[in-house]
Amino acid sequence: MRRILLRSAVLLGAALALSGCIQSSGPVLTGGEELFGPKLRLQLYGLRDGYARDPDTVSFSWNGSLYARAGGGLKDIDAFSALPFEGGDIIIQTVPAKHDQPTEFALAHKLADGVWQVLPIDEGDADEATRAAFCKSASKTSCTVETREQLFAFARATAAQRKDSGGLAIRLPDGDERRARKPRR
Repeated sequence: MRRILLRSAVLLGAALALSGCIQSSGPVLTGGEELFGPKLRLQLYGLRDGYARDPDTVSFSWNGSLYARAGGGLKDIDAFSALPFEGGDIIIQTVPAKHDQPTEFALAHKLADGVWQVLPIDEGDADEATRAAFCKSASKTSCTVETREQLFAFARATAAQRKDSGGLAIRLPDGDERRARKPRR
């Protein structure tokens, strides 16, 4: 997952397992909200060594319960849900393209209008007591959660960290907005 998050600055997370990231065997959160409007187009970057790298563009459309991938990069993700979280952050829950892959989670922290830093929710951000209490199935590559409470404990730990890694997601005008702004001749 980190490879995708870092490469693509995923607002969404990714469907590949990696060390320390929280995952589940299916959705943990319900009630995704249309936080970004009916269409969402993003320019994504990985943040490494103080630089934004590896740009990628992806589009999503709201289908009534999820943002479904409508084109562009992030082919490992079919959709995502977004739920407001504490401190103005947003929890992103992925729907992997391959149904045998785990659901993964990221925290999007708003930096400015239309700009978010995206961090995978990482078990390594929590203390040992939290990991022992809330990782229901821990392997060398990930911590599995089963409930909203467990996910929120790790999301709070990630939110408390100051990180300069993860990804950067910048909202772009969708196709309709670009056409509307184009002057007629």
